[in-house]
Amino acid sequence: MASRLNPYISFAGNAREAMEFYESVFGGTLRLDTFGEFSGPEAPEAEKIMHGMLETDNGFTLMAADTPPGMPHNPGDNINISLSGDDVDELRGYWEKLSADGTVTVPLEKQMWGDEFGACQDRFGIGWMVNISGS
Repeated sequence: MASRLNPYISFAGNAREAMEFYESVFGGTLRLDTFGEFSGPEAPEAEKIMHGMLETDNGFTLMAADTPPGMPHNPGDNINISLSGDDVDELRGYWEKLSADGTVTVPLEKQMWGDEFGACQDRFGIGWMVNISGS
């Protein structure tokens, strides 16, 4: 298997909800493993997500987990996820779903470099950038 780079997002107890939301946006196969599956059902936070991975038919991979007790959680810090390409309908569809109930920081519109670009934070505080080439 080749090396790959993908985002890994930490959540404050709502990783399951977030990953199911992203699955509804992008489709694909979602795998969620809980702390309890690895440490036993009596473990603290047993129902929380220790590791989640969404793999899509388009080749996207998104990983996530709930932040373990005692570790700091700073939503939105140091993470933005970029989606780019030339499939206008697909990328606009992602934009509509990700920006719904979120905050648009840059409207999806034609930019000085010739592409359509927009930036938003989704309802979980995750930053997304969408760039549609030459549209």
